[in-house]
Amino acid sequence: MLTHKGDKSGIRSDFISDYDDLADQWWDPRGPLAPLGWIARARAGFIPVAGHEQARLLDIACGGGLFGPHAAGKGYRVFGVDLSEMSLREALRHGFDEVVRADIARLPFDDESFDVVTAGQCLEHVPDPFGVVAEACRVLRPGGTLVVDTIADTKVARLVSITLAENVPLPGRPPRGTHDHRLFVNRERLTGVAREHGVELELLGLRPRLREMARYAAGRLEEVRMVRTKSTSVLYLGVGIKK
Repeated sequence: MLTHKGDKSGIRSDFISDYDDLADQWWDPRGPLAPLGWIARARAGFIPVAGHEQARLLDIACGGGLFGPHAAGKGYRVFGVDLSEMSLREALRHGFDEVVRADIARLPFDDESFDVVTAGQCLEHVPDPFGVVAEACRVLRPGGTLVVDTIADTKVARLVSITLAENVPLPGRPPRGTHDHRLFVNRERLTGVAREHGVELELLGLRPRLREMARYAAGRLEEVRMVRTKSTSVLYLGVGIKK
């Protein structure tokens, strides 16, 4: 079970480091982190093939490296940053070239040093997601691609991501307490912050394929594909190019 550590407001300030407790489960196809792999595959679909030999990609809050296999073959040197040291070790085993243990709100990289920056399923776990987005834009070079995905600050997202996802006894269920609805991310503010830093984000929704989800729950499938939706009221992804 994940432990809750936070300031006086009750909002957690160091969620990502708690993944040390789950580091041995990153690659379990029926474990609590399995859905993150499905989303990582969907996120990778928005990454262009590298345009030059020295192209660099940064995956923010890379965890155990679920994004690594999907970035393979696109021509990037793949970097990861996370607070969980044990998870970073897993990332190095799964397609990441370099990893750094650091606060994702204060990235230890130079301005305009990456061709692609991704941030998946982390913004809804930190007290200042918009600061993380600003940092992602800072280290992204002009013409580079930013891809982020997170959970919307809506009542329906609270129902789906907490009431249902954390309590219905199905494979891939996250531990209770994984999500704090107070940290869910406002879509308008997210796009506004990205715009202030030179990236116009296009938003789209994501959800699992329902038939595949049923087969997965019945033990007849090991992975569920995500599909795009018009609604961004639960899980949503933003993609844009820096000016």
